[in-house]
Amino acid sequence: MKNSFLPTAGLLAATMALSLSVHAQSALQVVAQQPPGSGSDAMTRAWAECTSRQIGQPTVVQNKPGANGILAINYLKGLPADGQNVMSIGMSQMTITPYVHKQMPYDPIKDFDGVAVIGTSPLVLVVPAGTGINKLADLEKVAKAQAGGLNFGSPGKGSPAHLLTTALAESMRWPATHVPFVGEAAGLTALMGQQIQVMTLVIGTAAAQVKAGKLVPLAVFAGERSSLMPDVPTIAEAGGPKALARPAWIAIVAKKGTPPEILAKLNDATNKCVADSAYATRMNSMNVTLTSSKPSDVTLWAERDIAVWKPLIDKLGLASE
Repeated sequence: MKNSFLPTAGLLAATMALSLSVHAQSALQVVAQQPPGSGSDAMTRAWAECTSRQIGQPTVVQNKPGANGILAINYLKGLPADGQNVMSIGMSQMTITPYVHKQMPYDPIKDFDGVAVIGTSPLVLVVPAGTGINKLADLEKVAKAQAGGLNFGSPGKGSPAHLLTTALAESMRWPATHVPFVGEAAGLTALMGQQIQVMTLVIGTAAAQVKAGKLVPLAVFAGERSSLMPDVPTIAEAGGPKALARPAWIAIVAKKGTPPEILAKLNDATNKCVADSAYATRMNSMNVTLTSSKPSDVTLWAERDIAVWKPLIDKLGLASE
């Protein structure tokens, strides 16, 4: 006697197909490690919206700010590695943050699978206007003429700006004193008030003040000049070490163990977004230079910068409990 409670093969197939369809259309969760309204959040949302169009799947951005990205990273690590959860992450979180803790809160190489490098945004060395400093050689004279050397600011201990400026001073053999601030805005205010003499800023922050005549740019920490400041030399052109041509960058990562085919799908969508005029315009307005990449490039970029920053962090004794 046929058991009416057992589903037929056709019904099983239909049920499986419906399940796969629902899973395919469930929203891709994109974790943002900065609060809504921040520059990083704006880049994350631009990527999420363009990627949604490319893959035909809805996306939802979840903001998990705090502890310089560690809260967002722990949140991602607690989610399944099923390809439905990814995170935007900056150069700082991938190459600096874990190494300024004696007990690493996460391992950027072992804990993540790369999806794509979204783009780069250069950092620029600036001084207040009206000081008579117009090039790197002028800064050297000031550094060696005063007791204690240069007073340089940064958005905080262990930030990319702190490490870049420190590395520059060390390589040029300039005496210098680091003055950390809580965030870039506080440091910028002190710089324009000439309470400090020099600071490394993201180029988007610096550009408006340069245009207003309040700051003088000396060098861009990049291998090529920026279209935003085409007259400003690269760090190598200015007479500094070429090795410091290290712009900030932002990437998309997934939890380690995410299926490679999903990583490849999201990477392909990201590369297609580079050719999307609306996306490119939106990112360019945030001073992001878009780049095409492979999933493996995220790890390669991280390892390249870790090799520079970690020895410097160790040398300066920046790691804390």
